[in-house]
Amino acid sequence: MSGQAPSGPDNRSLLEQALRLPGADITRTVACTVAALSIALALFHLFCALFGTPESRAFRSTHLVVMLVLAFLLRPLGRASPLDPVLAPGDPGNARRMAGFAADMALAALGIFVQVYTLFDLEAFLMRQGDITDTDMAVGTLMVVLVLEATRRMVGLAMVAVAGFFVAHALFTQHFPGFLYGPPTSFRKFIDFVFMRTEGIFGIPIYVASTYILLFILFGAILLRSGAGRFFIDLAVSLTGHRIGGPAKASVVASSCLGTVSGSAVANVVTTGPFTIPLMKQLGYRPRFAGAVEACASSGGQITPPIMGAAAFLVAEFLHISYLWVIVAAIIPTALYFTTVYFMVHLEAEKHGIGRIDRDQLPRFRHVLARGWHLLLALGVLLGLLFAGYTPMLAAFWSIVALVGLSFLRRDTAMTGVDLFAALETGVRNTVPVTIACACAGIIIGSIFTSGLGLKFTYSVIDLAGGSLPILLLLTAVGAIILGMGMTTTAVYITVAALVVPALIEIGVVPIAAHFFALYFGVVSSITPPVALASFAAAAVAGAPPMATAVESARIGIAKYLVPFAFVYNPSLVLEGPVWMTAVSLPFALAGVWALSLALEGWYRGSLPAALRIVLALTGGLLFMPPQATVVGMPGWWLVATGGAVLLLVVVGRRRGLLRPAARAP
Repeated sequence: MSGQAPSGPDNRSLLEQALRLPGADITRTVACTVAALSIALALFHLFCALFGTPESRAFRSTHLVVMLVLAFLLRPLGRASPLDPVLAPGDPGNARRMAGFAADMALAALGIFVQVYTLFDLEAFLMRQGDITDTDMAVGTLMVVLVLEATRRMVGLAMVAVAGFFVAHALFTQHFPGFLYGPPTSFRKFIDFVFMRTEGIFGIPIYVASTYILLFILFGAILLRSGAGRFFIDLAVSLTGHRIGGPAKASVVASSCLGTVSGSAVANVVTTGPFTIPLMKQLGYRPRFAGAVEACASSGGQITPPIMGAAAFLVAEFLHISYLWVIVAAIIPTALYFTTVYFMVHLEAEKHGIGRIDRDQLPRFRHVLARGWHLLLALGVLLGLLFAGYTPMLAAFWSIVALVGLSFLRRDTAMTGVDLFAALETGVRNTVPVTIACACAGIIIGSIFTSGLGLKFTYSVIDLAGGSLPILLLLTAVGAIILGMGMTTTAVYITVAALVVPALIEIGVVPIAAHFFALYFGVVSSITPPVALASFAAAAVAGAPPMATAVESARIGIAKYLVPFAFVYNPSLVLEGPVWMTAVSLPFALAGVWALSLALEGWYRGSLPAALRIVLALTGGLLFMPPQATVVGMPGWWLVATGGAVLLLVVVGRRRGLLRPAARAP
């Protein structure tokens, strides 16, 4: 029996679905073409990972153009999906769908034309940078239009609007007010920077997407196809199911494991949610709480090492540091986030008298581990190669090879050729929105570079904040959340990193803390009302009101809003500074999230009065303070010690009944 994909809405690859279509019509041909292109691109990247990439511009251009073609075919005009029929006998909508199909084919052909034009005489093409021809301008304009149209289809109008603003600003800066005012940029110079050079479409974002991101997403897709999704869920349930609120705790554990390889909060929700949410509801959790727990746990996968979605690779590239260092620095913030969700789940269970599942009804840990321990070895291989100094590309390649080989250690996870090709196709298709977002982000960065807005924006934001770090952080957080309502995490991070992160660094924030701050608030939009896609997906599974689930998600995931402020003020939480400082700060930070959890749930051995909840909330803030710094004129260690003493008094007081006697929750 071959490895099976985890449960979800439809886990078959596009190729598997296309081959089940009747006849050999246009629809089946297009779907098979998409699958073939995806598999071919995956094999091309695996080959390049092992033997080295070709010339940089040729490699990036090949990657992007194939992704553009896939984008036009995967999100066709006039049809909901590439599997919808182009022509249906007697259907009056045939003309509209055929017109859309013709437009898709034309756009795909134009993308291929750009690639042929670029590679026909690549050396001459590269030599024309700074002195481009009229033909270069026309082809560059065409590429910008193609990227924007693909962005509209794969990412959404919000990102197109943001890119359009920056393009308009670069070309017409003389018409903008205040710090946005400046000398206009010629269209020739704009196309030169955005298309010809590596400051625009083919800059750092596409470089990272074409080298690191695709390979790691392929690794995740193969891991899930081998049966890791079911294994992670069963392992989490066997570890936590017998505890108070076990299914909810299993959701936290399973989603953190699965999310780090899936890279998508919504995909994680629809994979683990159909299993964990009904279990939570059956045990007694409120539907909106069950959905919120799943949404919070799933969105946390994008900040969970070792893969951390896609944006973490960009963090490493922008900072010019090892990706290994990025995932190591992310360990403590991730632990604080998931610990908070875990605490909230536990307190909610105690508050509502939710019990636990009998051990007899749970899978046995050792039996589960025996079925899937070899899949965990694949993650160990990946981390081991990174620690050994292998490049991320080579580490991903050999990890994929090891994973396929390890799958044969058990018959029920052994991957057939169909499994492998389906996983390669799925991995590439999952990368299309990321790549398109990176290309559009390149237009934004190129526009900022051309207009010179970046430097002016940095100092203008600092002036707007009055030189105050707290105000600047709040402005950054709000801006990232708003952008995240219409853009992917990767796109939000790139935009904020280009515009605001330099201001944070200029005002004294440690660079990796500044970039993590932007990344965290790019992720948090998936659970933040009014547009909280992960929460809405979980609400659909839970049968709960979407907005109520989103509000509950924001409450449960409070650490994702607070932890970034904590590591900005106390960089030891991202392993910046002496080891002893990290060792001192971590237990106090854990105590801080415990205090915040008590305050938000309003429960600890009975309901907590409002005044005590306020004290606990303030206590949580004190425990996050950097011990080595001076805060509001007071030594940080004194504030931390005060917070610890207050929390200890509350805990002891409740345990001994010295504070308000425990009462049952209403």
